[in-house]
Amino acid sequence: MNSHSNSYTTYARVAGIAFFFYIVAGITSLSLGSDTPIINLLYFLQNLSALVLGVTLYLLTREHGPALALLALTCRIMEAVHDESAAFFAVGSLFFSILLLRGRVIPIGLAWLGVIASALLTALLPLQLGGLFGGTMSWSGAVTWIVWMPMLFFEVGLALWFLIKGVNAPKVFVGND
Repeated sequence: MNSHSNSYTTYARVAGIAFFFYIVAGITSLSLGSDTPIINLLYFLQNLSALVLGVTLYLLTREHGPALALLALTCRIMEAVHDESAAFFAVGSLFFSILLLRGRVIPIGLAWLGVIASALLTALLPLQLGGLFGGTMSWSGAVTWIVWMPMLFFEVGLALWFLIKGVNAPKVFVGND
């Protein structure tokens, strides 16, 4: 294994850990429910995880679409600092999923699950903000859980894949190929 492949393996492992940390911090903060110092700490750690994910996913996908990867990274940054974080999350996830699919970085079925789950969120979150499909996103509503379940399956599957299998590193071409 060359250093190029080692770097991609490292990025994948860090992303896998960050995905799990992000998910655990998010679900834990939802279950605790009130605005306490522990909730504020969990939000901070979740935002930090979003930034780590943005950078590692950018590094894994930039060779498959540099402009789209940069835009996806920007969405993950906005997710960490903006009130409408879910919408930025959804768009960033959609772009990264498209790049993971385009570059065959992960199995095609898993990448398609990411594209579909992200597209669903990207379409429905603005509609919820506008009062449709149960109104603004509320974790006590069934619609919210139904819309977010495919994303949860994708992210857990992706995290496991990154930790166990890593990624298919892009080929490095030398010369005029």
